Amino acid sequence: MSLLPPDAVEFIGFVAPRHTSEIHPAAGPSIDRDYLKLLAQAHEWGGFDRVLVAFHATTPDALLLAGQVAAVTERLGLMIAHRTGFTAPTVAARQFATLDQLTGGRVAIHVISGGDERELAQDGDHLTKDARYARTREFLDIVRQSWTAAEPFDYAGDHYRVERGFSEVKPVNAIPVYFGGASPAALAVAGRHADTYALWGETHAQVAELIGRVRAAAAAHGRAPRFSLSVRPILAETEARAWERAEDILARTRAVRAAKGLGPAATPQNEGSRRLLAAAAAGPRHDKRLFTAIAAETGAAGNSTALVGTPEQVADALLDYHDLGVRTFLIRGFDPLEDALQYGRALLPAVRAALGRRGAAEAA
Repeated sequence: MSLLPPDAVEFIGFVAPRHTSEIHPAAGPSIDRDYLKLLAQAHEWGGFDRVLVAFHATTPDALLLAGQVAAVTERLGLMIAHRTGFTAPTVAARQFATLDQLTGGRVAIHVISGGDERELAQDGDHLTKDARYARTREFLDIVRQSWTAAEPFDYAGDHYRVERGFSEVKPVNAIPVYFGGASPAALAVAGRHADTYALWGETHAQVAELIGRVRAAAAAHGRAPRFSLSVRPILAETEARAWERAEDILARTRAVRAAKGLGPAATPQNEGSRRLLAAAAAGPRHDKRLFTAIAAETGAAGNSTALVGTPEQVADALLDYHDLGVRTFLIRGFDPLEDALQYGRALLPAVRAALGRRGAAEAA
């Protein structure tokens, strides 16, 4: 896989090494190889283009998990979360290029700089937010040079100094760089380096506003990134049943948090979560079918807003974001395996069929 054409629509799923979500407390070993294999293959069978392999300070290593996902699938792409600052950029560049070669070009990197200082401290990182993004900019400068340079190169920055850096292994094609972060410091790096800028499931107005800012930041570098939206579809055979399911998931989320002794969620430190909570504060439902109550309950810890309805209704809602400029949809469920299968059977075909009808109408 290489960089996608600007208007190509992409679907990204989510794999984890064991069964867990807001409504399923993690239990058992940290890695369940059979579950990981089944979840990965469910996404491949369902027609997803890629899967996100997430990063957290306490969970199994994303790069190694991605290698296992690649080993049990044939064509499924990998969007591997990588937190900058813990691996030298020259080393990380060789790691990603090596895996890209071994998988026949299936690798993408999702660059994260860290939005919670308490979690970052678990890995010994105590830089401020602005310093982390400055380090990320230098990291990506060096990674890109490592992937493309035909001769050794030097680099002198505030965080990295490289002398005669070079990688014998190059990617099969250009490795796509996905990037998230909504603070001014983040947007400055996104404008310089993001091939695809990742948004969480915000309201139409929020998405349009943030896309505008990212485009302006990228234009200063002569770049035009793609845009991704991350959301949690909640589907059922009727709209009424889908909303019942959404309320049940909210109740189960509350029950799981209560069983863990968790009180009200802490105020998030990252701008993306604060944006989701701002939407939630205005009410639990927005636009056609955006549901923000679960984000409010969890403190908007990551991808936590939902689109609720029948497959056709949620497909229509996704196309509203398509009209705003979104071309990549990162979707995952609260019942990870069952929802992935349902998305493959019903939601992805509904979106593709609706896009096909649009294309035919425009061509007529």
